[in-house]
Amino acid sequence: MKIKIFTTGGTIDKIYFDRKSDYQVGDPQAGGVLERANVVFEYEVESILRKDSLDMTDEDRSKICERVKNEPRDRIVITHGTDTMIETGKALGGISGKTVVLTGSMYPAKFRDSDAIFNIGCAVTAVQILSPGVYIAMNGRIFNPLRSKKNVELKTFADFGEYFEDSG
Repeated sequence: MKIKIFTTGGTIDKIYFDRKSDYQVGDPQAGGVLERANVVFEYEVESILRKDSLDMTDEDRSKICERVKNEPRDRIVITHGTDTMIETGKALGGISGKTVVLTGSMYPAKFRDSDAIFNIGCAVTAVQILSPGVYIAMNGRIFNPLRSKKNVELKTFADFGEYFEDSG
């Protein structure tokens, strides 16, 4: 099984230049993370976009959907910014016959204490064992984009019920 990894930018690929949050979206980090982890499955990384997810448009989401639809492999991981990952997950919902897992991070992969490595690991494991569909892998869990929400205060994702329970 060969896994296709599409990168779209987001925090996972960010490079910061100063303490005032001056950044740019840098080179995709997923391939380097997997190389350092010495994984034993085949994968290919391809960059679709290099954007902060807050800057993504409907046209960008259409481009991502089209690329996923036309990809011959049926196991796909997408690295994505966490702010609009759910919207992209929902847009991908009409694609059948593929297992698609979106993941990202709250801190850039280049940061020593980043959650990126763990989240990429969860995503590539999930894409190998889940049934066809669209999922989000964050914080050690798998979420349905139709039932999840980002909890900005806690820097986590949660199921709708959990989110409102924890926030109230």
